[in-house]
Amino acid sequence: MIDKHLSSLDVAWNLSVPRLVEQAIARGEGQLTATGAFATTTGKFTGRSPKDKYIVDEPSVHSAIDWGPVNQPISESQFDQIYERLLRYMKGRQWFGLNAFAGADPAYRLPIRVLTEYAWHQLFARQLLINATDDNLDSFREPFTVVDAPGFYADPERDDIRSGTFIIIHFAKRLILIGGTEYAGEIKKSVFSLMNYLLPDQNVLPMHCSANMDSSGRTALFFGLSGTGKTTLSTDPNRRLIGDDEHGWSDRGIFNMEGGCYAKCINLSREKEPQIYNAIRFGSVLENVIIDRETGVPVYDDSSLTENTRAAYPIEYIEQAVIPGIGRHPEVIVFLTADAFGVLPPIARLSTDQAMYYFLSGYTSKLAGTERGVTQPEATFSTCFGAPFLPRPAQEYAQLLGERIAQHGTQVYLVNTGWTGGPYGTGERMKLAYTRAMVRAAIDGALEDVPFEREPYFHLSIPSHCPDVPSDVLNPKHTWSDPEAYERKARELAARFHDNFQRFSYVAEKIRKAGPPVRG
Repeated sequence: MIDKHLSSLDVAWNLSVPRLVEQAIARGEGQLTATGAFATTTGKFTGRSPKDKYIVDEPSVHSAIDWGPVNQPISESQFDQIYERLLRYMKGRQWFGLNAFAGADPAYRLPIRVLTEYAWHQLFARQLLINATDDNLDSFREPFTVVDAPGFYADPERDDIRSGTFIIIHFAKRLILIGGTEYAGEIKKSVFSLMNYLLPDQNVLPMHCSANMDSSGRTALFFGLSGTGKTTLSTDPNRRLIGDDEHGWSDRGIFNMEGGCYAKCINLSREKEPQIYNAIRFGSVLENVIIDRETGVPVYDDSSLTENTRAAYPIEYIEQAVIPGIGRHPEVIVFLTADAFGVLPPIARLSTDQAMYYFLSGYTSKLAGTERGVTQPEATFSTCFGAPFLPRPAQEYAQLLGERIAQHGTQVYLVNTGWTGGPYGTGERMKLAYTRAMVRAAIDGALEDVPFEREPYFHLSIPSHCPDVPSDVLNPKHTWSDPEAYERKARELAARFHDNFQRFSYVAEKIRKAGPPVRG
């Protein structure tokens, strides 16, 4: 049943893709491109607003949430007064509704109902979630409802919150309220946060990762924050895509939480990323991509609105995608990092203890546009490669990962898709062709019999050679023209790892010692 307060609204339910596109164009929300994709802009918010995200502090979740700057508490009375005014705003307006699911495995599927003010936001939700059909509608019970109202703003002074923008989760009422932002990614990530809270109670590890498999079913996972290459590297013409961003790992194997993909498309080209390029057609949504006025052709290398240009499309638009998105236990895990210091090796094999250390550290660089206010790469540590979306304490996710790696003998690699030959501004971004070759070698087992050497600053094991990659690229020190400058930067980054890891006081000493060695 839908929330009683929402039941009297004017809602167009479960419209088809053509009808939603038709509505979005008629309402002036965007345009069709030459490829048939729907293109739009998201106003001043071209990325997520993590500082405007809240969880209602109520008895059912109070002791389970890792409260702090990521999971900010808001009282039930604050929620109620915002919700009351939002309901008044919603009356008399046309809304669009969708019945859908998160989770491809029926054993762990979560019913989701989405109400949106914009037709194109509904198109986005339809393409990113798993749509309810006659075959699975009998399991659509007690859904969480997402209310997405870009035109409604909170009153910061009256509501005692940071701004007019808000993303609020109320677990007991099974409601998510989103207001004051046109960025559709907030819908996707709020549902991900739901799953990240609920799945551990079912002994399922929720993961911010992409996944693919080969023709024999050999499965690989790719962890990493936005812009590190999850979507690009997992969308491989020689492998079958399971999903590009969010998965669960249960006793049965892995499963995609979504029904679509949300790819960054800055500098997208048919030559480098053909599957993503070809997926952008009718039914897809382009966010903040400049469109040539005369030809209607997307100009993917134009970042005048944002670096965080996006394409949303259903996973079936990727050739040979795995549907439903379910795979076996992974043989290989890849941790992706975009190192702005330019000192981490492009690929390194991790021991189990190192895997736990680097999973908890979650080091990368925030790339321009993925969050409000980020205009150039910033070094950051995002626990479990997904801290903005993890309601529970980090140790709960880390423990689940460690148990599964040990149980299934999964091999873990750290891959740097960031800078080489110097830090950001001096060096250059690692060539995608080299990264693809290294990842392919790791997944196919081509590195299993290769000699490895341990570099001195992070004690990471670097392969001596890798097919289709120049050997001097594998050791980052060899790519710097000034070895002393490299050593200074390496020591600086190692110190940052140490400082960050101080917060994990509960971690076993053997995991702590798996990080960079302490230097005086």
